Formats: sequence, C-alpha cells, structure tokens
Amino acid sequence: MRVRSLMLAAAGIALIAPTAIPGAAPPPEAGHGSEARRIQGARTVRAAELLAAVRDCAPVSSDRFSSDDGEPADIDVCGKRNAVFWKADLDIDCDGRPGPHCNERTDPLFSDTTAYQQSDGRQLSAERLPYVVVPAPSHRWNHQEHDVRRGTVAAVIHRDRVRYAVVGDVGPDDIIGEASYALARDLGVRSDPRGGGAASGVTYILFKGSGASPIESRRAATAQGERLARRFVGRN
Repeated sequence: MRVRSLMLAAAGIALIAPTAIPGAAPPPEAGHGSEARRIQGARTVRAAELLAAVRDCAPVSSDRFSSDDGEPADIDVCGKRNAVFWKADLDIDCDGRPGPHCNERTDPLFSDTTAYQQSDGRQLSAERLPYVVVPAPSHRWNHQEHDVRRGTVAAVIHRDRVRYAVVGDVGPDDIIGEASYALARDLGVRSDPRGGGAASGVTYILFKGSGASPIESRRAATAQGERLARRFVGRN
C-alpha cells in the first residue's frame, strides 16, 4: 500500500531583540552569523532549480520501469551529460544491518544484506545511511554503462526538500523508485517499511562518475552532492 507523505509544518518563532544601549558597539558575532547564513543560502541549490534542470527527459533506458510490482511500466530513465535521473515513487528499503526500525519483525521483506558494503566490510545500515536503490542490469537499462556504481552520489527531491544520498543497493530489474529508511525520513516521507513511502513526486538525480568515500559517510555525500548540484544547475 502506497501512502502519500506528510510534511510537518514549521512553526515560526518571534525573537525579541534586546534594547540597544546608545553608543554601544554591536556584539562581535552579530554580523558574522548573518553573513555565514547568507553565504550558505547562496550556495545551497534549491529543489526548484534542480527540478527545472530535469524538466525535459531524453530517455537512456531502452524500455520503461514500473513503480511497483503489477503497476504499469511508464517510467523512463533519462539522461544528461553529467547525470541520469528518473521521477517515481519512493518505496522503503530497510535492508542491511538490522536495527530497531529495520529488522525481520518490522519488515516482512527484510534482508540482512545489501548489494554494496561499508568500507569496513559490514552491511550498510538503511536506518542510518541515506541511499537509493538502482534496478539490476537488464535489457531495459544497465546503470554501470552510465558510470553509476557503488557509492555514486544522488540528489533526491521531494516537494521542497533536497537531500543527498549514495547508491547503496540493487533491486529488481523491472522496478524503480526505492530508497533507504534514513533517506525517506530525511525527506519528510513516512519511513515505516510496512506502509510508508511516497506514492509519487520523488525525483532521483544520480551524478555520473561521482562517489562518496567512504560510502557510509553522510558528510562526504552531502559535500560532493552540493558541489555537483551547483554545477548541474549551472552555478559554476
């Protein structure tokens, strides 16, 4: 069962500034935090920018994928010079190292292995690591032929949120649109493996030739993802 995601509304908090003392100098950090936020905001790529860059699709898959077993095959993998992308649903992948949210009790389809492993040889943790699942190679599409491999960095967009992830698992060769528990949670999508996910409206952009190192590092994926996203939308 596909469940549409619920976004939490952000509550605004009014901050009351203290009364200034005539002739007193402003606190040393007063301008620096504001400037840092301004610079960071200028560097961050917005969801609207990425969606505009993938508005048009030039298919690179020879046949289409389904979002779920038994659903119509109507999803293309599209390509640009530096990336491949698709627009689909988001099914919850809880596979890998067991934890309190991802295990045989919480997920009837749970598997304790992932296609790729951490740098220390352990299985990836779907609870901790934002990762996307690519379809297994087939006549439809072979991700390896498009320079998409273990740890390839992805920008994933849902509504107004952009989050960065890695390629961490491989799924069925005819279904597309799956991501880890951690990535769903980061996107504001219900992450319950039994009834969570998003029925539609999720865009996956995989940057060719990229790779977070080590694969389990969120920081590495985000740093590289932000840089590649800026280049992808023409910022540099």
